[in-house]
Amino acid sequence: MQLRLPRTVRARRRTVQAVMAAAVLALAPATWMHAAAAGKLRTTADVPAADVAVVFGAGLWQGRPTPYLAHRLDAAAELYRTGKVKVLLVTGDNSRTEYDEPGAMRAYLAERGVPDGKVVSDYAGFDTWDSCVRAREVFGVDRAVLVTQDFHIKRAVALCERAGVASYGVGVAEPQDSTWYYGTTRELFAAGKAALDAAVRPAPRFLGPHEPGVTEALAAAASPTAPR
Repeated sequence: MQLRLPRTVRARRRTVQAVMAAAVLALAPATWMHAAAAGKLRTTADVPAADVAVVFGAGLWQGRPTPYLAHRLDAAAELYRTGKVKVLLVTGDNSRTEYDEPGAMRAYLAERGVPDGKVVSDYAGFDTWDSCVRAREVFGVDRAVLVTQDFHIKRAVALCERAGVASYGVGVAEPQDSTWYYGTTRELFAAGKAALDAAVRPAPRFLGPHEPGVTEALAAAASPTAPR
């Protein structure tokens, strides 16, 4: 099929304007994310201290964290060891009994010396928006360090800020392999959903009652006899 261009100058001008308008609309969500995260991105070394770090899930392989998720957890464990945060909130998918993402995250952190009492599990963090809303509404977190991959961190910060969690983001850098390119490309499409979530502010798939886990973990951390 041969593509035919408009014949008149006016028609061609309108076509160009339509294409430009479509491009602007397509880029608007990504532009919003970049603006929302501006000045909020840090490393594990220079991120401001906060009581809580939120670690987003990134899948399991044979019941263990995938490499990308392991790298997120390594960064979170470093934040804990260096005193940047006191409690880790691990948020992921446990929608079926044979798939326990937060449980695997918790076990991985325990293997790296993070006390179990300093880790709180969110079993209904089915996507980034749900995790941010639940951090605020269910666990009472209003300020946090967010930990995820570098290509995801802007979206995480933008959504958590919109959900009422004042956030700084630590984006874990990865080699630019096929997985990294897939994740980066996926973010272009996820930006649209993120902008819609921020505008509509839908309820999470599962909200549930308030859970005191973070409050209790912070209280225990403040105790002079608490294990470190």
